[in-house]
Amino acid sequence: MNIKSLISFIVLALMLSTAQAERIKDLASITGVRSNQLVGYGIVVGLNGTGDKVKAGDFTSQSLRSMLSHLGVKIPAAIQIKSKNVAAVIIHASLPPFASPGQKINVTVNAVGEASSLRGGSLLMSPLKGADGQVYGIAQGNLVVGGLSASGADGSKVSVNIPTVGSIPNGATVERTVYSPFNEGSSITLNLHSFDFTTANRLANSINTAIGPQTSHTVNGGSIKVNMPRDPAQRVAFMSLLENLEVQPAQTAARIIINSRTGTVVINNQVKVRAAAVSHGNLTVTITERSNVSQPDAGGAFSEGETVVTPETDISVVEEDKRMFVFDPGVSLDQIVAAVNQVGAGPSDLVAILEALKSAGALTAELIVI
Repeated sequence: MNIKSLISFIVLALMLSTAQAERIKDLASITGVRSNQLVGYGIVVGLNGTGDKVKAGDFTSQSLRSMLSHLGVKIPAAIQIKSKNVAAVIIHASLPPFASPGQKINVTVNAVGEASSLRGGSLLMSPLKGADGQVYGIAQGNLVVGGLSASGADGSKVSVNIPTVGSIPNGATVERTVYSPFNEGSSITLNLHSFDFTTANRLANSINTAIGPQTSHTVNGGSIKVNMPRDPAQRVAFMSLLENLEVQPAQTAARIIINSRTGTVVINNQVKVRAAAVSHGNLTVTITERSNVSQPDAGGAFSEGETVVTPETDISVVEEDKRMFVFDPGVSLDQIVAAVNQVGAGPSDLVAILEALKSAGALTAELIVI
């Protein structure tokens, strides 16, 4: 091996050693293997006077009457329920894939009425339904509330965090299994978290290299179809092997993300700038208003003179120099940041410079405003 070939080999080895490979489980998900959202309505009781202001005919009063009726307590319609220890709430939870009846899941409870705090309350048995209207869980338990609210007799009030939202760890029991196509058919489909043709091709090649030819093939830039064992007992072991295979993802497209509300600008390392000269002037205009008082000649106590107030305005314009800098062809991210920092440009100045470079055709990146 000659010196040139040896140097090339060393450079290639260094590039491969510094490459950041990722597991398939971090790059893709399986079609049909997903969580499902659940939602329900319930009542929280045991509040220390911080619940809803129950009035005749409102939903809290109706809910309380309905619950007591199911428990055998009949309240005449003429009797108005007055209680500040009860609150109507909306409950939501996420049902993980392959959840079986009897397993526990976490729930979040949110006040929907006039309750000022849910601290100290207990959620009574409430059904959790899916998008199809079927009951998939039952929630009940004591709330954990991170917020705090306190008020005084004079109307003053102090709140810390959000006291009208609480959670119940393991507060719901799964009652129904969600259908999953994982054990059906002879194949599964992997969906990339980020659409990319190169990553999809590399992922399929990695599977074919590790498991065998024709094991997988790309469907499009975001999906890869993988042949699976037909025996359901072997599928878990197969997926355990598959999801731990490492793949070198493709380099992301050149993007600049601009948050218009916070002024945050994020530039990835694929952004390049062609040869360009940039001049960004910082023009400062200062306007000062002052009033001059003109007093009359003190000729006597009954002088006919009149006091006059005359406005006076001073306008000054200052433009900083040394705002010109040059980008050489193929400038990288660190050079862009260094040039911008050198002239002291802030986030708004940086956005203006990037937009001008994009309009001039000197910026090879996509500007995304969020």
